[in-house]
Amino acid sequence: MTETSVPAPAAPRGPETPSPATSVSRAPHQIWRRVRGLLLAALLLAVAGITFAALTSGGAHGRLDPRSPDPAGSRAVAELLKDRGVTVDVATTLDEATAAAGPDTTLLVAGPNVLTAYQRHVLRAATGDSSGRTVLVAPGRSSVGALAPGTHADSAGPVASRPADCDLPSARSAGTADTGGFRYRTDAHDAIACYPADGLPTFLVLPEHGTGDTVLLGSPDLLHNDRLDQQGNASLALQTLGSRPHLVWYLPSLSDPSAMGSGDGSGSGDDGTAGGSGFLDLVPSGWLWGTLQLALAAVLAAIWRARRLGPLVTERLPVAVRASESTEGRARLYRKTNARDRAAETLRSATRDRLAPLVGVAVRDAQSPEVLLPAVSACLGTPSDSDAAALLFGPAPADDAALVLLTDQLDALEREVRTS
Repeated sequence: MTETSVPAPAAPRGPETPSPATSVSRAPHQIWRRVRGLLLAALLLAVAGITFAALTSGGAHGRLDPRSPDPAGSRAVAELLKDRGVTVDVATTLDEATAAAGPDTTLLVAGPNVLTAYQRHVLRAATGDSSGRTVLVAPGRSSVGALAPGTHADSAGPVASRPADCDLPSARSAGTADTGGFRYRTDAHDAIACYPADGLPTFLVLPEHGTGDTVLLGSPDLLHNDRLDQQGNASLALQTLGSRPHLVWYLPSLSDPSAMGSGDGSGSGDDGTAGGSGFLDLVPSGWLWGTLQLALAAVLAAIWRARRLGPLVTERLPVAVRASESTEGRARLYRKTNARDRAAETLRSATRDRLAPLVGVAVRDAQSPEVLLPAVSACLGTPSDSDAAALLFGPAPADDAALVLLTDQLDALEREVRTS
């Protein structure tokens, strides 16, 4: 018999050798090679998280936080104030801050630009007639008009060592200090403007009713731990924050319930009238710009990595694949996936196609048992075609040994038909 073009199954492993359970079974070492990279990355993330938690568990960490020992924290000035007999309390909600306002209290607002329009209105109403001192740290254009009416913020500039250049006693005794940031213009004739930058003050004191006043700091740098011992920063900070026996350090937070407006769901506009505060009002502008930049970077990365579709180009294959190699490759794939049914059907179909012209049957009818089996039985001279039916149209082999046996039987049947 000539060599057939059907896939040749691999050598049998014997009846006693169990076949793989499924077509996708993998050995343990293969699974380990696939998942070890992910496990290593997860382990590194866990170690980094535990290390970060251990490093930050010793106390509060935050910009302008009087409990934070970080360079941008303000624990140093808070401790110096306590040594001078000033009590320092931290407020994280608007209710705590407004409840503490009074004639013997200095209220420091560490992030006035984070406040919503409603919060600014409530805070201004609570501090305007309290006869205490309100210190606003770097209020920008969006907040200074509501918290200090008649005052406007100009563009922010660099922080540098600047002389006081004013008649305010605390500023004159402090001398040169690290100031800058926002610059202010005001309509108040009795305001005291200090530490000018390009002709506009970066430290502004606005007298209020009675003995109260509002202090605008253009930059928070002189309150930071890493700058407090430079120039006259400590003197200016202590005199500004220690003029009353009680200091309330208000750290606004987006989680404050008052950030969603008043209790009945209404907010307040810049003029104090009721109005809604949307979600975007609660998001700092820096986050919005950062999100826009990330979106632009993602679009550029997609364009960079996108597939360039050009005209189709035909090319010759680099190598010629031998038919035997292709047959062996398909046979290995059948064996790897335990596809004995497909392998057996391929062998039987090829045998039926070759037998059809030998027994006088058209090739198009070779796959029909009603046409092929009687012709094969007549050619072999056997009265029954049950044996040929089992070989040519029978069930799939149960194991590799049965598949090899079927191959030998099909070859024997074809040889017998050829010699008959």
